[in-house]
Amino acid sequence: MRASVILFLAAVLLTGAARAHDIPDEVRVQAFLKPEGRALFLLARVPLKAMRDVDVPRRNGGFLDFERVDSALREAATLWLGDEVELYEDGIRLGNPRVLDARVSLESDRSFASYEQALANFSAPRLRNDTELFWSQGLLDVLLEYPIRSDRSEFSVRPRLERLGIRVNTVLRFIPPQGEVRAFDLHGDPGVVRLDPRWSQAALSFVGSGFMHILEGPDHLLFLLLLVVPFRRFLPLAAIVTAFTVAHSITLIATALGHGPDALWFPPLIETLIAASILYMAIENVLGARLRRRWVLAFAFGLVHGFGFAFGLQQLLQFAGSHLMTSLLAFNLGVELGQLAVLAVLIPALNLLFRYVKESIGTLLLSLLVGHTAWHWLVERSERLARFPWPAFDPAALAGAIRWLMALLVVGGLTWVALEAIQRSRKRRPH
Repeated sequence: MRASVILFLAAVLLTGAARAHDIPDEVRVQAFLKPEGRALFLLARVPLKAMRDVDVPRRNGGFLDFERVDSALREAATLWLGDEVELYEDGIRLGNPRVLDARVSLESDRSFASYEQALANFSAPRLRNDTELFWSQGLLDVLLEYPIRSDRSEFSVRPRLERLGIRVNTVLRFIPPQGEVRAFDLHGDPGVVRLDPRWSQAALSFVGSGFMHILEGPDHLLFLLLLVVPFRRFLPLAAIVTAFTVAHSITLIATALGHGPDALWFPPLIETLIAASILYMAIENVLGARLRRRWVLAFAFGLVHGFGFAFGLQQLLQFAGSHLMTSLLAFNLGVELGQLAVLAVLIPALNLLFRYVKESIGTLLLSLLVGHTAWHWLVERSERLARFPWPAFDPAALAGAIRWLMALLVVGGLTWVALEAIQRSRKRRPH
């Protein structure tokens, strides 16, 4: 009896392992969406190895039997694409599509470089039956048609293709009747994606993204903590937070518009500098922070943190549609709202803590704890940065650096004048 149970469990485990092995590690899906008249056409190319649980006719040697494979291809197209991809017209989900065509292409085929080439491929002759191709080596090209009310409607998509593999990347291009082609690079199940959002929809989405970005970034949160620990009243914090906000807004928007360095070493450099900024702020808190110098440091380090915010924004810009600047400003607003929310919780919490712990001791302990964490981050990120070769400073790079320096000096000077005016105005007011 015991031996039978062991054999049964072994068989189950081996079967599960075999099925898990059949799931591809990396799957790349190419797709086009084009509304035209009363129909929405979806052209998709998927590796055949991702099409599992399909009874495929084969010839001798295990090669695909192209004379009898059409029904299996249509079954795979319906099972893995038609039933999974969710398309919406004006917020209402479209019905099941009609499979206009499903065919096999070689991995060397490049017809999905454009919509016109991909569409023309469905009119080209099919592969001959003497083609020696295994199921795991080919590509499945599918042409689906969805009935719609108008090609001027607002369309959304939820790919839901994460079952195709362990890591699924969907490269989707939406071709509206008018306007530019919208390109999307989606991973797994990204949720419902608006293909051509209105400005209000894009703004609301990016405000939420910016708000969550600040809450999900532990390094930014720790920097804010150290920034406000010595100054927990509104007026002293106003100049500090304003300087930090202006600085990171500059580098965030400039980088998102393509004016920042695009070298591979730049992101790890910024991550290292962010860790260094936290460590420096911790050291200054231990030695004694000064209000007049703190806003200058907040401005300088805000420039660095702005690059970090921009890196989190790059993947999101594909959802901005034609409202790039609106989305950038909305993301920045979301970051500010996130910072204000953090400060609204942080300042009362610190005031409550310092009722029971002497302020100097509490500031020292918090700064040492955060500084210890920042030191480990600095070491790890410095090692990662050291793997990249030093950049070559040619005349173009030098000119770009000078432009950035001049712009930062101008903005820094204007910020200094504004904050000095605020300080003088505050001093003139009677207590």
